[in-house]
Amino acid sequence: MERRRHWRGGGTAVTATTTTTRPTTARPRTGLLTTGLLTTALLTTGLLICATGCTGSGETVTDDPRPATDAVRVLHNAAATLVDAGTSRTTTSMEMATGGTRVTIRGEGVYDYTKQLGHLRVLLPQDPAGASPHRPITELLAPGALFMKNRGAGVPADKWVRVDTATLSDGNLVTGGATDPLAAAEVLRGTREATYVGRARVAGTEVRHYRGTADLAEAARSASPGNRGPLRAAAKGFATARVPFDAYLDNEGRIRKLLHRFSFVNGQQKDTVAVVSTTLLYDFGAPVHVRLPRPADIYAGRVSEQ
Repeated sequence: MERRRHWRGGGTAVTATTTTTRPTTARPRTGLLTTGLLTTALLTTGLLICATGCTGSGETVTDDPRPATDAVRVLHNAAATLVDAGTSRTTTSMEMATGGTRVTIRGEGVYDYTKQLGHLRVLLPQDPAGASPHRPITELLAPGALFMKNRGAGVPADKWVRVDTATLSDGNLVTGGATDPLAAAEVLRGTREATYVGRARVAGTEVRHYRGTADLAEAARSASPGNRGPLRAAAKGFATARVPFDAYLDNEGRIRKLLHRFSFVNGQQKDTVAVVSTTLLYDFGAPVHVRLPRPADIYAGRVSEQ
């Protein structure tokens, strides 16, 4: 069934056509489903949640005497520019550190910005002995939903775990171990202040580097329907709704690199945790084929943390 969706954000109207049918499934019983891949990674590496920092590597800053005319306006339009671009490949990383040791969850895959569908392969870090505690986790991203395979103990190998992202306190900006590329871009719809840093290069592509702060509540008000609920949940669930970021846009206005610094409260120790999420986008126009699980393939039971 083909549906056409229209939304407007940051002053730009966007129309998307979707031909994928989303399965209607019964939601897992409240309290039985836990999805925190960051928590799992920390448990398997024997680390406690603390704080992190991240520096942008692989960039060569060059002089640019021309200031950006309107940094906030450019960033507000970045998500719509990705929708116009259609598709891309992506690599992701999510980092936190404690005691001088950094924990990183990495992912790679493809994303269709028009249909808001993506496919990621997510790798959890090795344990202290150097062994990988998990098989790669397959994630399918869809409007308002996250599907995971090989998520945790107790889930049959042929079953998927489905999560309603609007019910997560972080809106799945960090829970899944990777930030949905379009959701990451739509955070920029809430940009309150931003400065143009200058020209740089990311993976050989010349880009313009912007630095600023976005407000998640404001981003939710301007976001596409599929990300409105998750971003609204994140605005309420994070320690602060303000998100510092560094964004690198190419000459066509497409995001090539996006770094967010999220802050949330560790439920076990009540500490504020800083998480750095980095999204790289490249190979625009790459083929993307995402087939969502059938209702019969979705598991609704208890999922272990390890």
